[in-house]
Order: sequence, then structure tokens, then C-alpha cells
Amino acid sequence: MTGLPLLQAENLSAGWSRAAGPVIGPVSFRVQGGEILGISGPNGTGKSTLLAAVSGAAQIFSGSIMLAPGARLALQMQQVPELDGVPLTGEELLRLTGAPAAGLPPWLQSRLFERLDQLSGGQRQCLHLWACLDAPGEVVLLDEPTNNLDPAGVAFLIMALRQRAEQGAAIVLVSHDREFLVAVCTRIEEVGQ
Repeated sequence: MTGLPLLQAENLSAGWSRAAGPVIGPVSFRVQGGEILGISGPNGTGKSTLLAAVSGAAQIFSGSIMLAPGARLALQMQQVPELDGVPLTGEELLRLTGAPAAGLPPWLQSRLFERLDQLSGGQRQCLHLWACLDAPGEVVLLDEPTNNLDPAGVAFLIMALRQRAEQGAAIVLVSHDREFLVAVCTRIEEVGQ
């Protein structure tokens, strides 16, 4: 760990519209390179909104988000875009994001030249996660990354997250899977308590 945060939120309150008001906050946290921060809490407490605020998609009502100078974000949101009829292969997705195919498990490497809409939900989820984790970016944000993953996919994800953290990335992930959070995170923050 570098000692300096790559991402920091101070008394952050965020949401989607001024009329509706904040969905989450105030929340404060710091994430250094090499750390994996898990965000946990009940449904509806704004965990996904927190990641959206960090990425610039949600409105910040008060507080601040600071990204280290020159740090880039890699973001994987829970809602993967619908791909029916889109002639995009796994290999093309990786090329678009700058993520190499090396390191993917054999059961996924063998399917890289198939269209994404022909893969299972778990296979697509693994490819999207890999594209995010191995793409250029010092701060990685993942929203419910274990969705659609079988045990082999979760084991692959844990290995990939640890590897990425060892390379110096700061990772923030939202998950309802407490066992997964405990297995992979260096720290867990509860929201909405």
C-alpha cells in the first residue's frame, strides 16, 4: 500500500435528483492502492448509488470525492447492457477495454470468439469483470460482482481481485454476499445501519 489514498470520500451525500434528495450519506472512506474495500448493507441503502456518485453518474449533494491526480477509474455496474442481437464477441470486448485474454480460465478462453449474447449469464459476467479488472485503471469499482457466477466463477473472481490489488489498484466493491466480502476484502464498511 502506498499510504496515500487513491480514492477518498468525505461526508458524501448523493442521489439521483434534488427533488428526491439523498439516497446515501453522509459516508466517509479512504482506499489506498492494494486495498479492497467492501461496501455492505441492506437493500435500498444506496450502495450502488455510492459507486455511481464516485463515477460521476449520480449527483453529489454535499461532501466530496477526491481521486488521486492521474488516477483512472474502471467501473462495472450491476446492470449489464442488453446484448441481444449485438454482434460483439468476448475477444472484441477485451480489445475495446484494453484487457488481455491472458489469465482468463480455460473454460472462458475457449469461448472468446463467440458472440456475447450466445454466452451464459455467468460467462458474460466473468468477461465483463475481467474487462473491468484488467483494463487500465488505478481505482476499480464493482457493483454486485458475484451476480450470475457459479462457484468456479466466484473462485476466479477472488483470485483476479487479489491479483489486481497486489498490482497496486484500489478496489471498491458492493456485494450482498457476506461470505465473499469476508474472503476477499481487506476492510468492510457498513452503510445504512
